[in-house]
Amino acid sequence: MQSPPPERRESAADQRPAQGLLRSSLVTSGGTFLSRLLGMARETVFAALFGDDAAADAFFVAFRIPNFLRRLFAEGAFSQAFVPVLAERRRQQTPVEVKRFLDHVAGSLGLILAVITVVGVVAAPLFGALFGAGYLDQPAKFDLLVEMLRLTFPYLILISLTGFAGAILNSYGHFAVPALTPVILNVVLILSALLLSPLFAEPTIALAWGVLLAGLLQLMFQLPFLAHLRMLPRPRLDRRNEGVKKIISLMLPVMFSVSVGQINLLLDTVLATSIEGDGSVSWLYYTDRLVELPLGIFATAIATVILPALSRIKSEGDESGFSHAVEWGLRCCLLVGLPACAGLLLLAEPMVITLYQRGEFGVDSVAPTTRSVQALGSGLLAFMAIKILASAYFSRQDTRTPVRCGLISMVSNMVINLLLIIPLRHVGLALATSIAAFVNAGLLLQGLLRADVLRLSAVFWWLLLRIALATLAMGLALRMLDQPTEVWLAWSDALRVAYLLGECLAGGLVYLVVAWAVGLRPAQFRA
Repeated sequence: MQSPPPERRESAADQRPAQGLLRSSLVTSGGTFLSRLLGMARETVFAALFGDDAAADAFFVAFRIPNFLRRLFAEGAFSQAFVPVLAERRRQQTPVEVKRFLDHVAGSLGLILAVITVVGVVAAPLFGALFGAGYLDQPAKFDLLVEMLRLTFPYLILISLTGFAGAILNSYGHFAVPALTPVILNVVLILSALLLSPLFAEPTIALAWGVLLAGLLQLMFQLPFLAHLRMLPRPRLDRRNEGVKKIISLMLPVMFSVSVGQINLLLDTVLATSIEGDGSVSWLYYTDRLVELPLGIFATAIATVILPALSRIKSEGDESGFSHAVEWGLRCCLLVGLPACAGLLLLAEPMVITLYQRGEFGVDSVAPTTRSVQALGSGLLAFMAIKILASAYFSRQDTRTPVRCGLISMVSNMVINLLLIIPLRHVGLALATSIAAFVNAGLLLQGLLRADVLRLSAVFWWLLLRIALATLAMGLALRMLDQPTEVWLAWSDALRVAYLLGECLAGGLVYLVVAWAVGLRPAQFRA
């Protein structure tokens, strides 16, 4: 029997069945879990060494700006536009043609990022004035922000190219390496805080240098794996390349729609700089990191895996399989997101005390950080759902609907911000972001249902009811185990950690037992 041509062999080898979604998600979640644990260790070190003073506020603003742009170019708009197009190319073209396509994408992306990076470094005072307007009347704090911006802005090009490399690896079914890559950032920043900061007159400058070094190391880490696949791009410029044009045309609207949540958080940071006194930016930063723990481990992992799968299913014309895959993603989000949201609300104070309250992070900082964790954590389920629902649109190369939903969400966020910032200060900003996320998720879900792209089965609604009952039981158990604030503050670090882990394990055990008792089974969450 004659063997199929090379291009068909490559395509067949990589057309993974939907049953592989759960396995791939677990692989990605494992790597992300390690990264997030180290991320929490990083924030614990930051809180102990730098607290929530003026210098810490300045660093968190300086880090958030290129990090926000990175999410637009690497994890957000670019990957959502790039992965579906790459899936098409791999089905229609030979590996040599796909490699040439990647070369042209690398050249165009690299040029755009280089221009933005140069502009960012040169115009750092303008960016500082735009995103840190509240610091203009504090010359020392503003100058520190500008200095750190010039160090952190080149991180954009390095980490965005890392994201490009990770998107290629994900498309070829290699999820572990991209999931583990952020570990490097956390390790480098921890070492920078512990070892380099004492060498600087202003210790937070060491963190800015650490960000730059981490970006370089993360890119270098992924290159050998691309070379092993024989897909290591050699940047070339070709403005006439149809694939590059298609990605750019998809990317521009996607850039806005997939990053609405990050835009809202960035706007929160800008408004927080105008709140009188130090600490608001730091409290929001520490809050964001706590909420990102379950969001990154589960929702991001599922969305990372489901986008290439949805793109393949759509290209095959399997509408029933497409709907099933989206519903599977939503089921998994409910299974993890509902109890995680309840846990954030009920354990916010113990988590803040255990992770942050030591050294420069004083007792007075516990309450404002706790309140913002509860406000932002209330939107966790919506943040998770957005990642899945947006992937459904982008895998179909529909960018208009998410843009419309994102615009409505952003306007809602700004209006609610202005209504809540005076009475609730930074907590109002966090709460507005959560409300806007529910607006966005609701509109995205409604659009898929109306278009009959997503058809939620009766089983889905029964699962929702059972998950809600199990979550309620878990919440009651956590309430029974709760301890007064004074007790938590009096405990040693070891006792805090031990009791918090015990609470989490007990709550998780109650959730699993009740979930099993009401009829939840692993088979209901297989892709």
